[in-house]
Amino acid sequence: MNVCPFFIAGTAPVTVIVTMLLTLGTTHAAGAELQRYGYEVLDRAPQPRENFIQGLQIVGDSLYVGTGHYGESRLQEYQFPEMRLSREVKLPPTLFGEGVTRLGERIYQLTWRAGQLFEYDANNFKLLKTHVISTEGWGITHNDSELIYSDGSHRLYFLNPDNMALLRTLEVTLGSRPLPRLNELEWINGEIWANVWQANQLVRIDPANGAVVAIVDLRGLLDPAEREPGTDVLNGIAWDAKNNALWVTGKRWPWLYKLRLHPLP
Repeated sequence: MNVCPFFIAGTAPVTVIVTMLLTLGTTHAAGAELQRYGYEVLDRAPQPRENFIQGLQIVGDSLYVGTGHYGESRLQEYQFPEMRLSREVKLPPTLFGEGVTRLGERIYQLTWRAGQLFEYDANNFKLLKTHVISTEGWGITHNDSELIYSDGSHRLYFLNPDNMALLRTLEVTLGSRPLPRLNELEWINGEIWANVWQANQLVRIDPANGAVVAIVDLRGLLDPAEREPGTDVLNGIAWDAKNNALWVTGKRWPWLYKLRLHPLP
C-alpha cells in the first residue's frame, strides 16, 4: 500500500512508529534479546522505474513482481537476475494491485480495497479464481502450507490455500506495543519478514507469538541522487533460496539491492 493519508485509522502516526523502531531497548516482550542489523550492498539489478512495487518473490530463476496504482497494476514474471520480462498480466484499471506470492503451481495476488484475492496458474498466468477477503490487502507470503497476508494493521492473517478459510490471526508486537503498518511480507528461514510502511526498516517476526525479534535498518539504501519525482518508499523483500541471498527494493526505485546483513552494537 502507499497512497493512504498520513494517518491510518486506529494506528499511530508514522513518526511514532519510526521512533519505536529506532529507540526501543534491546529486549522484547518475551524477554529475549532484540537484535538490530545494518547492511552492506553486495550487488544490484536494474528494474523498470515505473514499477510501483507491491509484492516481490524469487522462485528459482524467476522474480515475481506485483505492482500497484489504478490503471498501472500488474503481475509480472522476470528472468532473474537478468531482469528480462517473460510474462505479464494487467489488472482492470479499477483495481489497485498489492502483494504477490507463489505457492506450488499457483500465484496469489492481493488487491488493496476491493476485497479480492486473485489465484492464477503459475505456468500461464491464467486467472483461475477470485476469492473474497474481508479486509484490505497489503502484503502476502506463505510458509509452504498457509498463505499469510497483511492489511496495514498490526495483524497478520493465515489462510488455508485450499479453501481460503481463515485459520488464525497473529498480532505483531514490538516490545509491549502493537506494530502497525505491516506491508510487504516474506517468509525466510522460519520467520516472517515485513516492511513497515513509510519506515526504512524491516522487521523479523516470530510466527509463533508475533514478537518482533529483529530490526533491519535500511536507511540510506537508495542514493538521494537517484530519487526522482514519484520515487516512493522502501517496499519489497525477496529471499533467493537457491543462492541464500536477500534482495530488497522500493516503489519506483531503479534498482533491486542484494544485501549482506551485519549485527549492530
